[in-house]
Amino acid sequence: MRTGSLRSPWGRAAVAGAAAAGLAAAGLAGVAHAADVQAPLPVTITGPDKVDLALDGAEGEPGQPQIELGLTGPGEYDPDSGTDPEPIPNSGYKVTIDATALKGFAEVGLPESCDVDGLVAVCAESSLYPGDIYNPFWDIRLDLLDTAEAGDYGKIKVTGKGEGLEFSKHTVEVLVGGPELLKKKLPDEPAGFRPGDTYDATLGFRNVGSMSADGVVLRFTGSRGLSFPDSYDNCSYAEESKDDLIRYRHVALCTFEGEFLPGAAYELSEPVRVRTADFALGDIFGYSFDAVGAKEADALRAGADYRQGSGATLTLKPVKGGQSGDYTNYAEIDLPLQNTYDLDLTGARVAGKQGETVTVDVGLSNHGPAWLGGLRSGGEPISFSVRIPEGASVVDSPCSPMNDESPSEYLCFANTPFLEDEARTFPFELRIDKVVAGAKGKIALPEYDNPWEGDPSNDTGWIVLNGTGDEETPGDSGGGTGGSDSTGGTGTTGGSQTTGGTGTTGGSDTAGGTTGATTTAGTGTTGTTGGSGGATGGQSPQGGEDGLLASTGSTALLASAGAALALAAGGVLVVVSRRRRAGGTA
Repeated sequence: MRTGSLRSPWGRAAVAGAAAAGLAAAGLAGVAHAADVQAPLPVTITGPDKVDLALDGAEGEPGQPQIELGLTGPGEYDPDSGTDPEPIPNSGYKVTIDATALKGFAEVGLPESCDVDGLVAVCAESSLYPGDIYNPFWDIRLDLLDTAEAGDYGKIKVTGKGEGLEFSKHTVEVLVGGPELLKKKLPDEPAGFRPGDTYDATLGFRNVGSMSADGVVLRFTGSRGLSFPDSYDNCSYAEESKDDLIRYRHVALCTFEGEFLPGAAYELSEPVRVRTADFALGDIFGYSFDAVGAKEADALRAGADYRQGSGATLTLKPVKGGQSGDYTNYAEIDLPLQNTYDLDLTGARVAGKQGETVTVDVGLSNHGPAWLGGLRSGGEPISFSVRIPEGASVVDSPCSPMNDESPSEYLCFANTPFLEDEARTFPFELRIDKVVAGAKGKIALPEYDNPWEGDPSNDTGWIVLNGTGDEETPGDSGGGTGGSDSTGGTGTTGGSQTTGGTGTTGGSDTAGGTTGATTTAGTGTTGTTGGSGGATGGQSPQGGEDGLLASTGSTALLASAGAALALAAGGVLVVVSRRRRAGGTA
């Protein structure tokens, strides 16, 4: 996607001039005063730079667009700020989509929300916001005509015009029957595969297009728990999204020169070794081949600090045989699937007189050995319930009441990723309205069959007020006794924390999992974590965008705030949020 650099929208240029008219006889001169003129606001048109159309007409789902055009307005907008951006004042504008160059080989489905005349669409709009999320967007569908032939080529030109606005120009190149590379499917992890083992990935592709590829680029990636022990001199290596553990990836980019024929299949000269860490669980390895020459590969390295490999040369070799079912558009695998984590909930024993306010620190920790990445689910939080003991009421807490009918039941959320050695604290301030000896409140994770929970026995904890010492607290792994502020929680580790909030966790964490400080706000969970969570998850070829512990093998625990939906299989609470987009659609 092409993105132009944005200039300051509030820059001004002073334009001054002097004029004299008919005043010479009187010996007088008139001077025009300098006037400020506001520079036009830059607007970037975004979308794919090129689209390849296969001659067999297999262009994805019928009716689904291959091209989405959008706008990036001047200024910046933080989608995680919790507030809507302010609209940019304007007197309206028009975006023109000209696809006349595709006449003769493609049928073009232009946006119905625009004024369409043949292969030209004019889209009149007035809404404009900083960034790209709230701005209009337009979808285009391309289907080949019977007259199309391999090598047919044309450009879709997109321009914009509006008073006080300066639009970038955007071009989408369309090629018929070009090289189309399907990826060789990855085998399942071998029997007995465990954390710390190395997976041998046999990578390859088949050119199912109608034209040769003049050079190809291989890109393979691994999430936090995966690494690549080998180094090749025709590959370069980097880390992407270091401040976001959901998107964090080890990346390798390898270039291969030569002609790769249509109908032919190719494989690497040796498997790519993927090493798994002891804490790895459901980490994602994936790869792709693209018909991009070595000279164009530099554009793919933009935005990351790549280092050149120094080992042997990785090469491609032609292979015979292989069924079409052996190749796919997406090639990913989750590694490993046999690890476990140990979530531990702890409560506390506190004492106080009637009318006093006491603090109870509820603790949630992970004793590992695995982390909860939540990669497939996009970082949905872990949920657990807290029952307030009899005779007490909540003055303040980082959690929310389950509903109006059960004011003594609270629902708490802990964002994922949740690291393999991490602990978080959820402080409850309770007022003792009535002294009830040995009053208890249960803290519990949802009850369901979780194959990755290594020790379900400590998935519950207890709050005990004014205990006698004889209270039964099954499943509690510990709890302090004594004064009004003693707790049995495990506390936080690494960095400081401020309670409250369901927002993404903070800190910076690379492959080593460094912890950092985080502050969250609002209703929800708290805690110190390494890296920031809550980003959008990747799409899984094995089952789409997976949720928590679904049958597809996700390792996240799904939960909801406010409007909770109970899953029939196991009673896990799920939240689904969707960011609103504004503007015209096809």
